[in-house]
Amino acid sequence: MSAQVEEAGALAPVTVAEDSYTSATREESYDRFVRDNFRRNYTANYVHGMLGMTGFRLLYAPTLLPAYLHMITGSAALVGAGQALLQIGAIVSPIVGASRIEKLHRVMPTAVRVGGLMRVQILGLAVSAWLLTGMPLLAATFGFLFLLGVFTGSQRVIFQALMSKVIPIEQRGRLQAWRNFTGGVIAAGLSYVAGVWFIGHEVLGNGYATTFMLAFILTAIGLWVLQRLLVEPEALTVVPSIPFRQRLGQFPALLADRSYRNFLIAQVLTIAARAASPFYVLYIGRTIPLDGKVIGLLSLAFLGADTVTNLIWGAMGDKTGFRRVFILSSVVWIGGVVLLMMAETLPMVVVAYLMFGAAMSGYLMASTTIVLEFGERQDIPMRLALSTTAEGLVSTVGLLSAGLIAAVFGYGSLLWLALATLTAGLLVIVFAVRDPRFVRSTSV
Repeated sequence: MSAQVEEAGALAPVTVAEDSYTSATREESYDRFVRDNFRRNYTANYVHGMLGMTGFRLLYAPTLLPAYLHMITGSAALVGAGQALLQIGAIVSPIVGASRIEKLHRVMPTAVRVGGLMRVQILGLAVSAWLLTGMPLLAATFGFLFLLGVFTGSQRVIFQALMSKVIPIEQRGRLQAWRNFTGGVIAAGLSYVAGVWFIGHEVLGNGYATTFMLAFILTAIGLWVLQRLLVEPEALTVVPSIPFRQRLGQFPALLADRSYRNFLIAQVLTIAARAASPFYVLYIGRTIPLDGKVIGLLSLAFLGADTVTNLIWGAMGDKTGFRRVFILSSVVWIGGVVLLMMAETLPMVVVAYLMFGAAMSGYLMASTTIVLEFGERQDIPMRLALSTTAEGLVSTVGLLSAGLIAAVFGYGSLLWLALATLTAGLLVIVFAVRDPRFVRSTSV
């Protein structure tokens, strides 16, 4: 490999492959680059993930945004519609993003552009909450949520593909665990402060707007650190430039791997159950008043459990494969739904949210990381896109349906349906999916 030395802190381009190199030599050069820059790239991913996860968890915890949407709309159906817009935006954008980066030798410039646009939407939520009321506020909020979904869908594919280039497979679980742990510690504390102080005392005139602004600042700093620190190698292989429609026609080939195909089914079933998550807080609101203190406490429980269990899930995934992480997190999730259905006191609800936090962290880590291990390296972006698009499509339909089910049949019926789909997903992953870590002949 020829590599230019970094001068004055600039990130110099690195050329990985020349035609005269054998395949083995190219792989060796690539692996040496990854090893030589491991600490720097590990730090870049860690800091970006820590600050990014802190900000995004404030926004995506199943308490803040649903409560905010319910406050400005007064409708369970519109809460579901607002949450669904996040997923509608993410239906096509992962495939578009993947088709773009799978042809590129370097991903980082695209990652910065997409990540920046994603953060602009959070800023828009904050500014609109401060300046607008009534229908203009509702329209602006829904618009920003839709665009946030568009850029989130692309970002998930791009940043996971970027991590797969610079972090060895046996280190990815622990990296995600530690960045999520430290980011989660901060997010758990901030979520409690946001509920009790920002929202409870209407800091800066609107506690929700203040929380959105804090999320924007933290995620923007994380992206800046990643841009400054990360050194990316050129890809060894890229997908030839072909028309977008023709590339879509190659999707069936990605599903030829039976375990990946069945994993996708399990993922779809599990994500369908997640559509009920925004309504958990509204379900308990029938018996427990939803003031700022309760929202802060439940956010703290959810994010605190998410934070602590990341260390467990990450170490488990690196050592035993992420299929096991998916299975155990599904079991915990099912237990949380059952407990929530039985809950009559705030302590029982808090325990349920602890289980939801633990389950969500395991599911998110397993569902994104295991996808990197199926199939061939050059297909990673499109495989991530396929999973993300399927997830977004099902989430969209699920959230819209969940809002209608909650409005027509009640929250209890919604929880029973979530329990059924979670159980179905668990059965598929247990009986129909083999862990790619232990059946592949080569590593990603």
